Amino acid sequence: MSAEPVLRLSDVHVRIAGSQILHGISFDVAPTGVTALLGRNGVGKTTTLLAVMGLRQRTGSVHLDGESLDGLPTHRIVQRGVGYVPEDREVFAGLTVAENLRLAERGTAEPAYDAVFELFPDLRGRLRQQAGTLSGGQQQMVALARVLLAENRLLLVDEPTKGLAPQVVGEVAQVLERVAQTVPVLLVEQNLGVVGRLAQHAVVLNQGRLVHEGDAAALLEDEALTRRLLGVSAETGAHQ
Repeated sequence: MSAEPVLRLSDVHVRIAGSQILHGISFDVAPTGVTALLGRNGVGKTTTLLAVMGLRQRTGSVHLDGESLDGLPTHRIVQRGVGYVPEDREVFAGLTVAENLRLAERGTAEPAYDAVFELFPDLRGRLRQQAGTLSGGQQQMVALARVLLAENRLLLVDEPTKGLAPQVVGEVAQVLERVAQTVPVLLVEQNLGVVGRLAQHAVVLNQGRLVHEGDAAALLEDEALTRRLLGVSAETGAHQ
């Protein structure tokens, strides 16, 4: 990447319950577009996002726009402009859509409700509905909307299409495509069709180690390399 990265991880290690999960990974996230963080299940992708957010104890360094995040608690990292959309959405099922969104408002800044409803028009008519009664796709929209209410310098998005119907996968990808035009995204995603549509850069982990970094399209076009690194071809992975 030629431009200065929005996020830089340097020699990041994570141990959990005595097991080494990340082994000194180092990579950059581009200041524009989507960087995909790829790998088979259990290789440390989610742990990487949690380490950036201060939700996993780590060594090594993490910098956002050249500023160190080391030692900062999670709420301070969020205040710096890092939005996180966790795997499995984690909406508050017993609260309404409106209440879920209000919980995400940060500080005194005016929340961007107009922009959110432009991206997710279906949510405007569901503000009084309990989030637990929404479909999986609608809950994913709420999870994305929560982080987009505030101004972000970077979004970390973990498995946004997991368990969704193919039509809904396309809708989520379309939203992320629009979001990535204004804020860079570090995306963990198993659906390689979505990766091919969204990502410009790809980082691949295997057993907690960085094993590949480069152009996303070039990786997906190389079927042998994709199969060796991810255990699946790009064509097959598009339908997962």
